[in-house]
Amino acid sequence: MKRKNQLKKGNSNLINAWASYDWANSVYPLVISSTVFPIYYSSISQDINTIEFLGYDFKNTALISFVTALAFVIVAFNSPFLSGIADYIGNKKRFMKIFIYIGSISCMGLYFFELDNIYMGMSFYFLALIGYWASLVFYNSYLPDIAYPEQLDYASARGFSMGYVGSVLLLIFNLSMVMQPDWYGIKGTPSESSLKAMKYSFVLVGIWWALFSQYALYHLPIGNIERKVTKDIFWNGFLELKKVWNQLDEVPILKKFLPAFFVYSTALQTVILIAAYFGEEEIMWDNSEQKTIGLIVSILLIQIVGIFGAYVTATASRKFGNILTLVVVNFIWAGLCIFAFFIKTPLEFYSAAAGVGLVMGGIQALSRSTYSKLIPETNDTTSFFSFYDVTEKVGIIIGMAIFGTIDQITGSMRNSILLFIILFISGALLLSRIPNNRV
Repeated sequence: MKRKNQLKKGNSNLINAWASYDWANSVYPLVISSTVFPIYYSSISQDINTIEFLGYDFKNTALISFVTALAFVIVAFNSPFLSGIADYIGNKKRFMKIFIYIGSISCMGLYFFELDNIYMGMSFYFLALIGYWASLVFYNSYLPDIAYPEQLDYASARGFSMGYVGSVLLLIFNLSMVMQPDWYGIKGTPSESSLKAMKYSFVLVGIWWALFSQYALYHLPIGNIERKVTKDIFWNGFLELKKVWNQLDEVPILKKFLPAFFVYSTALQTVILIAAYFGEEEIMWDNSEQKTIGLIVSILLIQIVGIFGAYVTATASRKFGNILTLVVVNFIWAGLCIFAFFIKTPLEFYSAAAGVGLVMGGIQALSRSTYSKLIPETNDTTSFFSFYDVTEKVGIIIGMAIFGTIDQITGSMRNSILLFIILFISGALLLSRIPNNRV
């Protein structure tokens, strides 16, 4: 069903509306996953050795890691199920909207995160993560629905760039509250007022996410088809997945791309998740204040440089082809990992952060648009993108598990970087099997 004023595929306003969801949701991974929430969590748990949870004593960082891993497991195994249902009933927007509100409301619920109510706090953290990643399944699946093949690289890059800009703006505002709470009338001792400002930041993330999602939700089409909802709908979701799996045999180029994507995405997503922890543990900061400011600056640097990196990569793909560009970017990533293995000073860490920013957004945007070009003409775009999403999430689970094991056995996060070097080079070699003139 279409509204009378529904924008047509390829319309620049529709592409901008789709990309605006990156602006809306990117505050979650930056503020909640990477900066303010980790600082808040460490602050309230730094004076205790363990946290009791479900009858067991956990180290504070171990507990948050386990909860994060569990959430990714659920997202990885449920997203194909949900996307199959969404494609079957022809209303993927409804599912996207549900997860947006689950995620944004849970972010606001993090205001109540305290060790005294750890179960409620962890539940909000858990649901916010699921809401964010599950909504991306449906958001990404819209890409081939709103843009033609020649527009996909630009549209994907525009989304990532808008996400970088929006998330950086809110992060800068949140950090000003945390560092200068008296500017905003937040009273208390310095530590109390800063913690309270962090809680306000969680609320602002939820409001920002829900509010700015409305533009995309208004303009994105409901779906491609409509079918009557029956009691067999859940089984139909699995049947849709089986059909997509069987279709992969008919698209050999896609079967070559997915293993390559899995390999380098495992390294990519793990690097993104552990970068701040690596900087905290392996870099020789002069004092704790320099460490905090240094980590924040490096994260901002990655985001700002990433804005340009997404467009640079899109430009390179138009000139040299998607596959060749991805091969080169993977080798650049491998080079950055080699550099990171030896860095020790803050200046070297900032240099690595700038390099990461340049290729991080580019490889993510180009991977998404390349996959969009490779999937066959179909109404079941959500089911195809659920495979993409599951590939990425399983990579995160495996990457984090291997990273943690190497770190635990050797006693150094630095040794885990050797794994990333191997994965990026392997990803480049697997991509080289794909004819560059195909995308």
